[in-house]
Amino acid sequence: MTSEASGSAGPRRGRLGIVLVSPTLVLLAAVIGFPIVAALVTSFRGDPALRDGFFTGGGGFAGFSNYLHWVAQRCGDTACPPGTLGGQFWTSVLVTLFLTVVSVSLEVVLGLLMAIVMNQSFLGRGFLRAVVLVPWAIPTAVTAKLWFFMFSYDGVINRALGLHVLWTDDAWAARFAVIISDVWKTTPFVALLILAGMAGIPGDLYEAARIDGAGALRAFSRITLPLVRPALLVAVVFRVLDVLRIYDLPAILTHGGGGDGHATTTLSILTVQQLRQGYGGASALSTLTFLLIFGVAMALVRVFRVNLVQSEQHGVS
Repeated sequence: MTSEASGSAGPRRGRLGIVLVSPTLVLLAAVIGFPIVAALVTSFRGDPALRDGFFTGGGGFAGFSNYLHWVAQRCGDTACPPGTLGGQFWTSVLVTLFLTVVSVSLEVVLGLLMAIVMNQSFLGRGFLRAVVLVPWAIPTAVTAKLWFFMFSYDGVINRALGLHVLWTDDAWAARFAVIISDVWKTTPFVALLILAGMAGIPGDLYEAARIDGAGALRAFSRITLPLVRPALLVAVVFRVLDVLRIYDLPAILTHGGGGDGHATTTLSILTVQQLRQGYGGASALSTLTFLLIFGVAMALVRVFRVNLVQSEQHGVS
């Protein structure tokens, strides 16, 4: 009787679990699934004609022409002229990847240093941790506007450094202005994740390392870095995916262009610009952006999973 009751309880619990999670699954399908499917379907439709600021007529099935417009830089049957949105696709990809690599690299290095400092025992440590999180708590739009005034020609940056740089009008200066602003805002987030990983490291390990004669650098490389690696990898994944879809910071700081007009035009900004010309091309561009982010996310998860498995196999030496 007991075995039969326990055997029948399993399927009942399984059915009950399905019933309990089904409302959430339906809600996710409506909020996330439907827009994705609608955008994918729209990406295969042509854009209606634009007349007097209004769309006239309906766009029929266009096949892969919207995708070829971006990937192959084609406008119909002819190549896009220089400077058009179609020709900017690969430029936007390179700009997005450049901002991602540089910003995340700086944030990881600075965040690791900040976490090491905040993990020490000293008077006022709690106050320092609270102050460090202030940039991360500020809304991105406010941050962008703040740095916009600081990077102006007669702003604080030029006055403090004695420079005469048009930060938002020069191509490379505009890119580095976006990077500096993004690093200032989100480095505390990375530091917070790394600090959480450091808090779980037993102090006995450092004491044993000191007894064995290991210096601070060796203890960091053999104890801190391996044990904090999971938190560090999570921070990298979060930040990479976040910067790949960055929009508001460069859109407000450099008006989405900077310098030559597309120096800071990321894929998200390019998608919004394309919306003014038609939904078919914008949907195709958003789908390509999604595939890029999805591919990068899968690659990072696979690489980091291998690193974590190898770290667990070798242990802390």
